[in-house]
Amino acid sequence: MALHPYRTHTAGDLRASHVGQVVKLSGWVHRKRDHGNLLFIDLRDHYGITQCVVEQGEPTFVGADSLRAESVVTVLGRVVARSPETINPTLPTGAVEVRIGALDVLSAAEELPIQVFGDHDYPEDLRLRYRYLDLRRDKLHQNIILRSKVITSIRRRMVEQGFTEYQTPILTASSPEGARDYLVPSRIHPGKFYALPQAPQQFKQLYMVAGFDRYFQIAPCFRDEDARADRSPGEFYQLDVEMSFVEQEDVFKAIEPVMHGIFTEFAPTKKVTPNPFPRIAYRESMLKYGNDKPDLRNPIVIADVTDAFKGSGFGIFAKAIDAGSVVRAIPAPGSAGQPRSFFDKMNDWAKEEGWPGLGYIIFEGDAAKGPIAGKLDAARLDAIKKAANLKSGDAVFFAADKPNKAAQLAGLARTRLGNELGLIEKDAFRFCWIVDFPMFEFSETDQKIDFSHNPFSMPQGGGEALTTQDPLDILAYQYDIVCNGVELSSGAIRNHLPEVMVKAFEIAGYTRKDVEERFGGMFSAFHYGAPPHGGTAPGIDRIVMLLAEEPNLREVVAFPMTQRAEDLLMGAPAPVSEKQLREVHIRVQLPAAMQKKAAT
Repeated sequence: MALHPYRTHTAGDLRASHVGQVVKLSGWVHRKRDHGNLLFIDLRDHYGITQCVVEQGEPTFVGADSLRAESVVTVLGRVVARSPETINPTLPTGAVEVRIGALDVLSAAEELPIQVFGDHDYPEDLRLRYRYLDLRRDKLHQNIILRSKVITSIRRRMVEQGFTEYQTPILTASSPEGARDYLVPSRIHPGKFYALPQAPQQFKQLYMVAGFDRYFQIAPCFRDEDARADRSPGEFYQLDVEMSFVEQEDVFKAIEPVMHGIFTEFAPTKKVTPNPFPRIAYRESMLKYGNDKPDLRNPIVIADVTDAFKGSGFGIFAKAIDAGSVVRAIPAPGSAGQPRSFFDKMNDWAKEEGWPGLGYIIFEGDAAKGPIAGKLDAARLDAIKKAANLKSGDAVFFAADKPNKAAQLAGLARTRLGNELGLIEKDAFRFCWIVDFPMFEFSETDQKIDFSHNPFSMPQGGGEALTTQDPLDILAYQYDIVCNGVELSSGAIRNHLPEVMVKAFEIAGYTRKDVEERFGGMFSAFHYGAPPHGGTAPGIDRIVMLLAEEPNLREVVAFPMTQRAEDLLMGAPAPVSEKQLREVHIRVQLPAAMQKKAAT
């Protein structure tokens, strides 16, 4: 019986039970090792690595010796057992090797711009330009496999909970989702544009209006925004979910088993927050943790100590409070014994970050030390200790500023202290829901009230709240799910009542006409019987980033863009021909600086 032209087994298959068999393997030359009269080739494919060997003087030796790393070859040979001292216990195939009887070069590799074997650290632009080589490297290769397995598991878990996967359009209308749209010019309709969806928000709501229920989709989303470590420019994927006839807790109960199941499945040795996940109100989170995506592995809890400093002898804080500032206390548990340099470094760090600095107090026994302690009487010091839950041996730092800025500095200091003092819980995924977000916020940039989160959310109190409350006091049925300080998703119970929707948008500066023009399909649908509905959309990329313990999303995406939103491998974005521009009725007007550069 003739053997398959390329392989009878993969490079991860062979075990001691295969000894004596003639096999055919195909793959890449991972590395070569010349041991004098023996040449060893580690042959790699998607499934693993098998050691192959040929002796000097054998017909295939010269051809094998001339191979460059990453050449693609087919090897025919007999499986033999390795001697006990040469067994490699780190490889599943490490008990055997293949004696090369025939070697066929399928594709010879040129000199490599980046090495696949080893843990070399290459510049990002080089890695992305030769991403197909980068993806052969084991860690990145395994990250992409992990991504696929996570998505498969998510799909299975969603279906088991009664959800059905539906698709939504990629070409749609521009919508104010909080980021810039990618626009697509229309050839058939001159001067008009499609937009790539920032999220399938309106369409998934329309599925609910159309009578479907428990929708999900592994959805691509497109946003023209700047890159961050936890945000890719261009596109990303999310587990998009929507449900009819639900309240907020119903959404939580549907999503928690999926999140808990995924993280326990793919990180079985780590601790995962059990269901139900903690619910933390937005304002509580801003006070206690300094942000709305708290890392609950960090035990430090920020406290408000404004009253302890109000009218005190510490004039800097007292005057700031009179001008509208607040004071936040950031405990530093067990740090009283730290050298003076520890406290000076924290203060220097704050100044380097652009803040005035961090005052501090050290509590030892009945004494309070530090530059601030002498300015406060015993009652005020005791109030600080109680508010911040401090004991002897602890220190505390202070952030004084307007509420939002004080929260920001306190949150950053909390994270830094947690790391500096080794307080962060190890080998754990700690989840929580952030709830009760403000419906509106005041935009300093535009000097007007705007939506703070998702414009399609239902205000708590419904339409009555929109007409009787100060807009900045209105809370919404909006929520985020957070893990280890990373926001995995935003979600909401939706506003399904057209008149309530109009009123909410009016507060944000939109007219009824604006609503009808910009959200015509959904607004019209709400007039024909829309069920109460809600959902959320955890980010696939961020989930995999956490599971893979990678600091950057680009390490879990097969073909990401650079931070400047460039695809170095495919050369995108790129100019197009004048003919193509004419077909879509576009004339390119470059910025003046680029025109000047082109002219020179």
